[in-house]
Amino acid sequence: MNPFRPLLALFVTAAAALALPATAQLAPKAGAVVTTPHVRAELIAHAPDGVSPGAPVLVGLQIAHQPEWHTYWKNAGDSGLPTELAFTLPAGITAGDIAWPVPQKIPVGTLANYGYEGTVLLPVPLTVAPDFRAPVSLTGAAGAEIRLKASWLVCRKECIPEEGEFALTLPLQGSTALHKAAFDAARAAEPVALGQPGSVEVAGGTLKVRLEGLPDAARGKTLGFFPETGEVIHTAAVSGRDWTQAWDGNAWTATVPLSDQRSASPSTMPVVVALAAADRIAGQPVAWRAEAPVSGSWPAQAARAEVSPALQAALTANAAAGSAPAAAIGTSFWMALVGALVGGLLLNLMPCVFPVLAIKVLGFARQAGDRSAHRTAGLAYTAGVMVSVLALGGAMLALRAAGSQLGWGFQLQSPAVVAALAALFTLIGLNLAGVFEFGLMAPSSVCTVEARHPVVNDFLSGVLAVVIASPCSAPFMGASLGLAIALPAAQALLLFAALGLGLALPYLAAAFVPAVARLLPQPGPWMQTLRRLLAFPMFATVAWLVWVLGQQSGIDGAGTLLALLVCLAAVVWALTLAGRTRIVVASLLVAVSAALTFAIGRNVLQTVEPAPLASSARWQKWSAERVSELHGGGRPVFIDFTAAWCVTCQYNKKSTLADTTLLAEFDQKKVALLRADWTRRDPAITAALAALGRNGVPVYVLQAPGQPPVVLTEILGRDELRAALAKL
Repeated sequence: MNPFRPLLALFVTAAAALALPATAQLAPKAGAVVTTPHVRAELIAHAPDGVSPGAPVLVGLQIAHQPEWHTYWKNAGDSGLPTELAFTLPAGITAGDIAWPVPQKIPVGTLANYGYEGTVLLPVPLTVAPDFRAPVSLTGAAGAEIRLKASWLVCRKECIPEEGEFALTLPLQGSTALHKAAFDAARAAEPVALGQPGSVEVAGGTLKVRLEGLPDAARGKTLGFFPETGEVIHTAAVSGRDWTQAWDGNAWTATVPLSDQRSASPSTMPVVVALAAADRIAGQPVAWRAEAPVSGSWPAQAARAEVSPALQAALTANAAAGSAPAAAIGTSFWMALVGALVGGLLLNLMPCVFPVLAIKVLGFARQAGDRSAHRTAGLAYTAGVMVSVLALGGAMLALRAAGSQLGWGFQLQSPAVVAALAALFTLIGLNLAGVFEFGLMAPSSVCTVEARHPVVNDFLSGVLAVVIASPCSAPFMGASLGLAIALPAAQALLLFAALGLGLALPYLAAAFVPAVARLLPQPGPWMQTLRRLLAFPMFATVAWLVWVLGQQSGIDGAGTLLALLVCLAAVVWALTLAGRTRIVVASLLVAVSAALTFAIGRNVLQTVEPAPLASSARWQKWSAERVSELHGGGRPVFIDFTAAWCVTCQYNKKSTLADTTLLAEFDQKKVALLRADWTRRDPAITAALAALGRNGVPVYVLQAPGQPPVVLTEILGRDELRAALAKL
């Protein structure tokens, strides 16, 4: 019996208890109002005649922004995301589209967005079917329950993705008109449909827009122009040579430059024109909307971000396949599967996985003469690896589908999971060092079960290997795991399964191929020496995990965890004593440990913000707004997407990215260095990684103003980086 194996059950219990609740906290409680540090969002309604067939019913999300913060219109402009509303309604009631009020143009450096500041209401009309019947509650009251899940991006210089769940019950009879003024103001700000469609002509790198039928109140005025189709025009263009507008009799005309990064070529363009705030008259329309047909030939669209050819081919094949069955998966997907298998195989050589694998080999050598036990252990270990890989991958895909911004390796973004792993590896290290034998401390019934069911321990060993290995997988799996986000769930899980099979393959081969098994050393006294030697990689892993926790919870969190680990080691030592001394000393140490946990244990689970970087520091904190500002000043940027728990990230940071010659070349090219730290859960960084076709770190991006981003390899080389810099 391998004496450390039963400790793995402790890990599985702790991981299940700690990892999933951390993600569940992302779901807000339902109510009429959700307040964040940046907005106050409220679900309101206007039903003057109650909820009955044919009666006008309006609901809407009213967002009150803090000063300088804003959210976005249906076309967010050069950056940002529109607010999204998803209603859950009683049978017989359907929701229409958002009646978007006219936005304002919000400049951001050399970019511009369309959005709202102050207070805005996004109204949605409800249609009540003739046969609608509302459910009656236990109290006998009848009403229509309106539930809403909303998500919005709120920005100032930085952007924060937020969401909320709302609930409101409307009476079937009587009036709900408390917010009439707010809905009237929103209706007044809604663009009015023009009687004529107008026209849009593509002429080289510009659009020539012509609208007729505008009312007298608009004629001769300078109008704001808002296309509903995103990523077509140069949003930040200003009056002058960049874009012009004029009146040709009763027709309004404009010449608008196309975006360098245009990604759409519509045949019809819905456009909105609006009066300036100073020209608006109360009670009169302020904006007008037309769906203009497009004539002329669109120029070629801008190139997208440079990613690996295999990933690009796989994305193209998947987009073309649509909902085709698995048999129609293209060759590129099978190449990605092979890449996932090879990547999992190489994971066995990573520093974070090698200690676990070495212990498995030690246990394998202990069973050298029992081929049947070899095969059973190999299958159980493989099953543990496969189940846990699929569980982690499935959880990530499900939580992302539910709106949570998570990536591969998300479990180590939780301080609770990091602390649990540190405790587990401390116990394993003490066991390997000979401080205690689990069989001498556990009840006889536990030892009997352990002896009868060793397959469970091999299974749990596979689970442990996956939890430790997943943060190290990005160097070999970056493209494949990024592809998994865009694939249907079944195909994505196939990629995760290939990764797990590759990770388990060496142990599986040793279990079933005698020639491989013969390469392993024979049992002997060396095993005790090796066992004690393996304690030190375990303690090194503990030191790394404490450092990771320090990045998440600060120096107080790391210090608290170290103190609790010392208490844990002392309790384990006390349990090895004999007689009554064992009971007295162990009880005393347990009491001290409990008191310490109660007093300062919360420090381990707290999340602290990293210290702000000095303005003169070489590396600056990444944000989408910061990238826009630097590009606005004509400077290229290099972005290091990293995390403290990513071993490859730390290697690249201390080697290639610390090379003084390379740093001098960055300075020579005036490249700004930005660091996106993903140690803690950060939805903005997760979204940026997804936009690059990645969902794990490290990722390295070099981007010049007006150019698509260049995504470099995960194991960053000096020659590769110099070649990319030379092209700027």
